[in-house]
Amino acid sequence: MAAISTSAPGKLFLLGEYAVLDGAPALLAAVDRRARVTIGDSESGSWQVSAPNLGIVNLALGGDGGLPAGLDAAGRSKLRVFDAVREAVLARAPRPARPLAITMDSGALSRGGHKLGLGSSAAVAVALTAALATALDLDLDREALFRLAEQAHRRAQGGVGSGGDVAASVYGGLIRYSRGAVPVPLRWPEELSVLAVVTGEGALTTRLVGRVADYAAEDPARYRADIARLAGLAERAEASLGDPDAFLRLAGDYFSALTVLDTHARAGIVSERHHELHAVARREGGVFKTSGAGGGDVGLAFSHSGEPAERLAAALAGAGAAVVPLGFFTAGVHGGSRS
Repeated sequence: MAAISTSAPGKLFLLGEYAVLDGAPALLAAVDRRARVTIGDSESGSWQVSAPNLGIVNLALGGDGGLPAGLDAAGRSKLRVFDAVREAVLARAPRPARPLAITMDSGALSRGGHKLGLGSSAAVAVALTAALATALDLDLDREALFRLAEQAHRRAQGGVGSGGDVAASVYGGLIRYSRGAVPVPLRWPEELSVLAVVTGEGALTTRLVGRVADYAAEDPARYRADIARLAGLAERAEASLGDPDAFLRLAGDYFSALTVLDTHARAGIVSERHHELHAVARREGGVFKTSGAGGGDVGLAFSHSGEPAERLAAALAGAGAAVVPLGFFTAGVHGGSRS
């Protein structure tokens, strides 16, 4: 079999995080840091997997690519997305799979060994689903690819998450995403600039979302009020793209509403560093907010394009913040053809 190569982009939530878990729409952007997967025939006669950025090289697998019985808990955790995707694709494949050698690399979605919160596991799930489907002659259109990858990724994450990261990796660009609905492509206004800003050393999404879920169980009435506030703002996001000033106000209001949720949930979504960067951005006429789960992941700084964006970038650098060189609204999953 000729080698098969695929790639899928990372993502950033622009607006709608946490509210999307309760059915509100979210705006997500695909970014130009990509997870890459290569599949070929195994020369050893048994399934093998490599993930160099995770320290896994030519790991021999069991029949049909199952994880070996002697693999320790740390190794199983690193390969939980691989295993979930493998099972999902093989269950639908039209023919048995011959032994394959699979290489996955999501190192581009990290910085200095720390994840940036760009949805690396979702990008791997999408790229791997596309590559395995091609290798096993499973014909998937874009929506079917999304559904299969999202199902596998959700299983690997223990049922946590909205699926928005998987959708952004499949569809690319700028999308409006609601759970259970087909993503809608949107256009980002040229008058607005967005910067990605490092705010810490990465956060575990499942832990932060789990703390918010605990809050929902402990104080359901107050939780519903907090989420209703976020959802009301999220519903206005798409329309606000036509008015840059309205979008900037909305982004600031969303950060404030997230701060209220975090204060009540004691989850650690919004840190003191986030508040410092929010104040820096506000002095320059821009807005800083967390993105996705929050915590130590990358945050976002919005402003008018041109000179205001340049001033904001300089002010953030002056405050010791690192702007990550990211391209926004990049193409979705790519490849799958044999080369």
